[in-house]
Amino acid sequence: MDDAQVVNALVRRCVSGDAAAWQEIVQQYHRRIYNICYRFSGSADDASDLAQEVFIKIYRTLGTFDTTRASFMTWMTTVARNLLVDHFRKGKYDRITDSLDATPGSQEDGLTIAEQLEDRGVSPESRMRSQETQRLVHEALKRLSPELREAVILRDLQDLDYKDIAKVLNVPEGTVKSRINRGRTELARLLQRTYKQVG
Repeated sequence: MDDAQVVNALVRRCVSGDAAAWQEIVQQYHRRIYNICYRFSGSADDASDLAQEVFIKIYRTLGTFDTTRASFMTWMTTVARNLLVDHFRKGKYDRITDSLDATPGSQEDGLTIAEQLEDRGVSPESRMRSQETQRLVHEALKRLSPELREAVILRDLQDLDYKDIAKVLNVPEGTVKSRINRGRTELARLLQRTYKQVG
């Protein structure tokens, strides 16, 4: 059995009332769901609460998962994204940024966030710089519009491909690519401005 078949069997067991199967699903996907929540909220406490809400929602809607329409990861990410969007619409994190028409001025524009955050050193100084960079990226992410933020998070931090992101966001692939490009450009601009202020 391949990975998808194993996961689908696990879901079927869970839907039929197998508590051990649900525990396995939570253990297998908790880190990923928590990371999505953390990237969206920027707060460990909020991310824990949101991840718990996401898993409650997943458990309640598990019977609606359709293996012919999407992978389990894509379906679960969609559930998480919808819950997070509803949460943000209540106004807790929803911030609109400055104009998105700014011209990119950084050589890092073409890099994914993961590449920009990559920790190439192992010294404590490098580690501290990396942690500070991650903190600055979190702050900058929170300032992106929700559409750009979620596209960048799903591509660069959750490593979903364009097709899966299009399914999660329910928009065409071209829109996904456009949002990712605009999001990266805006993020680079925000980070550049932050580094100038810090430096």
